[in-house]
Amino acid sequence: MGGRLAGKTALITAAGQGIGHATAVAFQKEGARLWATDIDEAKLAGLATLEGVTCRALDVRDDGAVAAAAEEIGTLDVLFNCAGRVPHGTLLDCEPADWEETLSLNVTAMYRMIRAFLPAMLAQGGGSIINMASVVSSVKAAPDRCAYGASKAAVIGLTKSVALDYAAQGIRCNAVCPGAVDTPSLDERFGARPDPEAARKEFIARHPVGRIGSPSEVAALCVYLASDESAFTTGQALVVDGAWGL
Repeated sequence: MGGRLAGKTALITAAGQGIGHATAVAFQKEGARLWATDIDEAKLAGLATLEGVTCRALDVRDDGAVAAAAEEIGTLDVLFNCAGRVPHGTLLDCEPADWEETLSLNVTAMYRMIRAFLPAMLAQGGGSIINMASVVSSVKAAPDRCAYGASKAAVIGLTKSVALDYAAQGIRCNAVCPGAVDTPSLDERFGARPDPEAARKEFIARHPVGRIGSPSEVAALCVYLASDESAFTTGQALVVDGAWGL
């Protein structure tokens, strides 16, 4: 076990799979006392056996559930808002309900979580907040990602606002902006094509580094942002995409 996060208490949303799960494993290895949460508690079973990890169900869209979690857990040193969805479609494809659902999970849930846990962070003199954004945001556009790109651009705006407002009080807030990462959401994207394997191969062939990123590569950046090594890093949208957005 490493020690870059020793003595820190962290919470991760959507820790059941993908980047959230990889980051939970990385945080635990670095010595954090971890609260691993997910709307589907069954997905957390693999983390429940790890030393220092407490698993619990959490629907980040539910005001009452978030408030109850904040009361139960108390003060955090690290909050990683990872929960989100990746809807497809242009603006005309995006029905009002899809738009609202995307903003609710991708942005408003982060507002809700930060608002619930920030007061205790301020009272203890600081903490690190990490928000899951995307290179598809204010960084760049992608076809058929209207609601997704808009929501992730809003995440970057929220991140910068929190960082500036609370920098003098020891709060750091940064956004992680991955490109294509090998997660269930990417599998869904390829799965919608007539030939999923051919679609994946075609995408990889067009990628500047010739491969898709791994969740553990994004998790490594999250460890840095959670640790004291990033004490002078705040308000940033850090891109990890293998030059895909250039």
